[in-house]
Amino acid sequence: MEVVNSNSIAVENVLIAHQHLKDVVLHTPLQKNEYLSEKYKANIYIKREDLQYVRSFKLRGAFYKIKKIEEEARNSGVVCASAGNHAQGVAFACAHLNIKGTIFMPLTTPKQKIDQVRMFGRNNIEIILEGDTFDDSASAAKDYSAEHDMIFIHPFDDLDIIAGQGTVAVEVLNDIEEPLDYIFGGIGGGGLMAGISSYIKNISPNTKVIGVEPSGAASMKAAFENGGPTALAKIDKFCDGTAVKCVGTKTYEICSKYLDDIVLVPEGKVSTTILDLYNKHAIVAEPSGALPVSALDFYAEEIIGKSVVVVITGGNNDISRMQEIKEKSLLYEGLLYYFIVNFPQRAGALRQFLTVVLGPNDDITTFEYTKKNNKESGPALVGIEVAHPEDYQGLINRLRFNGFEFTEVNKDSQLFGLLV
Repeated sequence: MEVVNSNSIAVENVLIAHQHLKDVVLHTPLQKNEYLSEKYKANIYIKREDLQYVRSFKLRGAFYKIKKIEEEARNSGVVCASAGNHAQGVAFACAHLNIKGTIFMPLTTPKQKIDQVRMFGRNNIEIILEGDTFDDSASAAKDYSAEHDMIFIHPFDDLDIIAGQGTVAVEVLNDIEEPLDYIFGGIGGGGLMAGISSYIKNISPNTKVIGVEPSGAASMKAAFENGGPTALAKIDKFCDGTAVKCVGTKTYEICSKYLDDIVLVPEGKVSTTILDLYNKHAIVAEPSGALPVSALDFYAEEIIGKSVVVVITGGNNDISRMQEIKEKSLLYEGLLYYFIVNFPQRAGALRQFLTVVLGPNDDITTFEYTKKNNKESGPALVGIEVAHPEDYQGLINRLRFNGFEFTEVNKDSQLFGLLV
């Protein structure tokens, strides 16, 4: 079955992809989550794409695309650009189909993802680190593919890629035993939600399809507001799997037709969700993988009594990032504050700070003099974790009452970026 037009896919396209992939990719579990169901007074199911062979849904689109052009790709080789998960899918396909691949990744890509790409690609792939963002890497990869006459495998703006990602929806509707009211999934370039929405809206038109983006990289939201793909001047790279400056033309056209809403989630909220998923469910989700679960809070009223599927899109989280994730969570929840404190030049000032200013449940997480050669009277950067958000005002009152001069670093974004 051919595509309906140049920028859309039909149900048949997704089903054909499903037939090609069913013996290659893992049919990931659709699990009812009792904790989330009770919390939101709904039937919440999680689609565990973090359990996929490369620990993300990206294997589906990458393998299907390369399989369709297998002979041509074997002769010329393939090139891709990715922050990690698409790269792993391409690497997996190259190794299994014995095709040579060159993979461009941003310099900011977590080491864990780079190591995974090498593992899946074996001797069939070469990794080139280029640029600070996915978009920088993609530009370099396209130039490289043209120069070496190789095939560029786009991570999202390709109808075969979109059809492959849409097989997530085929499995969801095959597995769920009740009418599906809502499905939530993350958006980077838009390939996943273009594929899911194309299938869902044609098979189950009453299902609400909700795309989720990080607040710091809301490129699909910008496209919706501006009537087409719009390059963002700057993005937050914390949710590296969805940190895309500009969505695709094809993905935008499909998503604008089928998505019911786009939810923007602060990166700190995503961090809290990562910790909750790990602590309560032993699920290791990467930031972009946890993103759709975070969105449930923003739909808490609408989903009461409903049947809801949330796609955990990936689990490639570098354990070395956990301290950063914890800090972002504490900051977002109003539990961690940084101050520059000018200690009075009197004996016992530091002891007074520890015994009188700090509350019984407050904890110092950071203490560092800003002037290494004048520790006796120089200011110090102090990080304080409180037990409850409402403890903050008492801490501020005690600082002032006891004569400590201070600057709240949290309230100065430029200062925060320099010191924390």
